[in-house]
Amino acid sequence: MKKLILFIFSLAIFACSQNPITGRKQLMLVSDAQMDSMGFQEYHQFLTENKTKVATSGNDVTLVKKVGTRIAAAVTQYMTEKGLADKMKGYNWEFNLVNDPTVNAWCMPGGKVVVYSGLLAITKNETGLAVVLGHEISHAIAGHGNERMSAEMVQQLGISALDAALSSKPAQTRQLFEGAVGMGAQVGIMLPFSRKQESEADHMGLIFMAMAGYDPSYAVSFWKDMAAQSQGSPPAFLSDHPSDATRISDIQNKFLPEALKYYKK
Repeated sequence: MKKLILFIFSLAIFACSQNPITGRKQLMLVSDAQMDSMGFQEYHQFLTENKTKVATSGNDVTLVKKVGTRIAAAVTQYMTEKGLADKMKGYNWEFNLVNDPTVNAWCMPGGKVVVYSGLLAITKNETGLAVVLGHEISHAIAGHGNERMSAEMVQQLGISALDAALSSKPAQTRQLFEGAVGMGAQVGIMLPFSRKQESEADHMGLIFMAMAGYDPSYAVSFWKDMAAQSQGSPPAFLSDHPSDATRISDIQNKFLPEALKYYKK
């Protein structure tokens, strides 16, 4: 047991990454290239399995691509200005709208984004969609999927089985990946993002939407509306960490003042 603890400690030192905005240290046991590769594979498989639902034209498709492209450009600009452009090398942004009443959206490592049509009735307008996409894209940029998958792999498979899982246990690895990136219960087991990860996504998302030209102040009223509507059965893209009251307070008092510095109408 002592040797295992020491090994995990050593592994944590060498596999540590840092959040580009908050500076929080993160344990990453899967390389960015591996995460991107799995992301592209799962994304294309999802589109193939749901090809009859993928919208190809219309105002909603235009809206999703417009907001997504602006957020992506802001992310690239921010990361470049912070000297982290190399973190974006594996990103090849795509934005798709799927005709499905589920209230959800997700972003794969590598920039593959899917928005479910049911979400648009909740976001109501362009800025509301920017709040959600800024949040979901931030999970990918912050490496939260990698962080969650790494923790699950250690817990379920053990340290010695990490490499073997990636190469010889594709079904198990795929399930872990789907849950880690938050694709939803219909294709994987949804693992809840931690309080810190959710707060980081809120924090980063506000900055990205502000840089994209969307007023980050709108996030306060948006999340208040979400709190009112999510009593009972919350949308899939919402997490109960942090609580509604904590999330709104943090956005308003901690994150918004910084985000407003990036906002230009």
